[in-house]
Amino acid sequence: SPEPGLPHHLLPRRLPMNHSRLLLPLIAFLFALPALSSAEEPTKLRVYFGTYTRGESKGIYHSVLDLESGRLSEPELAAELANPSFLALDPTGRYLCAVGELPDFQGKRGGAVSSFAIDAKTGALKLLSQQSSGGSGPCHVSIDSTGRCVLVANYGGGSVASLPLDAEGRLGEAGSVIQHTGSSVNEGRQKEPHAHSINIDRGNRFAFAADLGVDKVFVYRLDPQAATLTPHEPAFASVAPGSGPRHFAFHPSGEFAYVINEMLLTVTGFRYDAEKGVLTPIETLSTLPPNYEGQGLSTAEVQVHPSGRFLYGSNRGHDTIALFTIAPETGKLTAAGHTSTGGKTPRNFGVDPTGRFLLAANQSTDNVVAFRIDAETGKLTPTGQELKIGSPVCVKFLPMK
Repeated sequence: SPEPGLPHHLLPRRLPMNHSRLLLPLIAFLFALPALSSAEEPTKLRVYFGTYTRGESKGIYHSVLDLESGRLSEPELAAELANPSFLALDPTGRYLCAVGELPDFQGKRGGAVSSFAIDAKTGALKLLSQQSSGGSGPCHVSIDSTGRCVLVANYGGGSVASLPLDAEGRLGEAGSVIQHTGSSVNEGRQKEPHAHSINIDRGNRFAFAADLGVDKVFVYRLDPQAATLTPHEPAFASVAPGSGPRHFAFHPSGEFAYVINEMLLTVTGFRYDAEKGVLTPIETLSTLPPNYEGQGLSTAEVQVHPSGRFLYGSNRGHDTIALFTIAPETGKLTAAGHTSTGGKTPRNFGVDPTGRFLLAANQSTDNVVAFRIDAETGKLTPTGQELKIGSPVCVKFLPMK
């Protein structure tokens, strides 16, 4: 789903051929009005950072990114919270949800999900509600495009859950909790399920949960009004045994999707049938340079550039962002180089919704490093801007009005 605040008329959409012919004159007229588009584009973005609070961090931090100069303001604590390792913003930009990556919450087995009101002037967060995530170690959260449903992936518990979010930003008890089952070939990491992410397609009809423990991307039908998930048929798409699928990203066209595989350091591309909710594998490529050998390596985040031309993935241990170009007709990837993240263990990164900057969160070196993105090649160049934040592990952007 798009970042909050992006104009819907700028999002790519597929139309039936007869409708397309009728709308061509209107589309031509709209594209002749660049002043209107530029006026709606934000000049500054507020950036929220999820962290682990085992060290110096106290919770969720925020900064302001100036899109003209590339400057980042000094980070400030937005809210105190235990292990808010992943964040999600609602479509209105008024609320933020965060997981609490914990084994237990309020005396019961399972982690937490918290909702906050965002102060539009200061960026500070006010706690509104908390609920159980339905399983231990929640590590990923997303919000559907209606803003009514929050989805959570529980890594430790190997389950996914859906929770209602009301108009005042308060969470209700889970409408559904679904336990994954199975295992895979790596006895050290894959004896049981480990749900690592859950993402929603742009039609807001299906949700996709990458499970590292069973080498599958599970597919669910989403009912936002009831805040429920129902297993789809086919129920999943598989990746190669021992891959360990982790994070998942859709192409802006909605025709392709990509999952980054933590354990084999690869990216698998899929063609996506949005009507049927079906993923069909296209190819799998390494995220490392050719013939590179190292110990203790893994991947983490994957994101597609808003233009749809580039894909980025983070390599931990190699401590780089891998760049791929995307063929627009087929969705196939071509490796296009690597850039050091300026720190160690890039657990996460964020590409801003205008596509100008990438912020890399280096968990082990407590720093976030900013890069400017070349619009023609996708290549990254350090801007010289760096933030000191304890154990940063998530980056989310919110356009400022």
